Amino acid sequence: MVDVTRKYVIPGELVSEGKYKHSLNVFRVEDKYYSTRVGMAEITPDSVRVIPLAGPYIPRVDDLVIGKIVDYSAFAWEVDINSCFYAYLPAQNVFGRDYSPARNELTQKFAVGDLIAAKVMAFDRTRDPLLSLSGPGLGKIRQGEVVKISPTKVPRVIGKKGSMIRAVEMGTNCRLTVAQNGLIVISGPTEGILKAISALRLIEKEAHVADLTQKVQTLLSVKVDEKSESESESDGEKEE
Repeated sequence: MVDVTRKYVIPGELVSEGKYKHSLNVFRVEDKYYSTRVGMAEITPDSVRVIPLAGPYIPRVDDLVIGKIVDYSAFAWEVDINSCFYAYLPAQNVFGRDYSPARNELTQKFAVGDLIAAKVMAFDRTRDPLLSLSGPGLGKIRQGEVVKISPTKVPRVIGKKGSMIRAVEMGTNCRLTVAQNGLIVISGPTEGILKAISALRLIEKEAHVADLTQKVQTLLSVKVDEKSESESESDGEKEE
């Protein structure tokens, strides 16, 4: 079991001093690490991080997101990705380089209200996020229950090397698609979906506690690998 020290911090507060290999939501001045967020600080022998208590989703390149088509023009769809930024899916990314507004109708592929799974392929301070559907599992979402959680809790839902999400899937016989923007698609039997939603709500509510994996196992009557369990309690956010 990895030794973990936890405490609540605010922006600018000293989290720890020393030399660490990994850090998240902190900034470093010489050997001192200060928090950039309001949240729970976790200090292990080789890492220091702050898990935000709340916050919006800020897109990053290569993020998997689940979004809703809210509008379209002749050249792109506009997508709500649960962020302060709307994203855009270029028509060429779907129809190919030969796309022509005169020949191709965007509503043949996606209509307003459709849900899609996509990757963020570009985003910076000069333009809104651009999405891509190139990759396995990306495209229109045709079935499943969509659950929204705080984007800051997504790393806890995933766990170290996917340990937490595996526990939920094993205990519910469902398949979960977890997007970094806080939207999760659950596919499976109705009873399993209800159990998965209960587990996700528990993870979201108690993301900061140390024995969360055990609580999820108890709720779902499932047992996961003990090594993965201990690692996930101390290092889950690296999967973000």
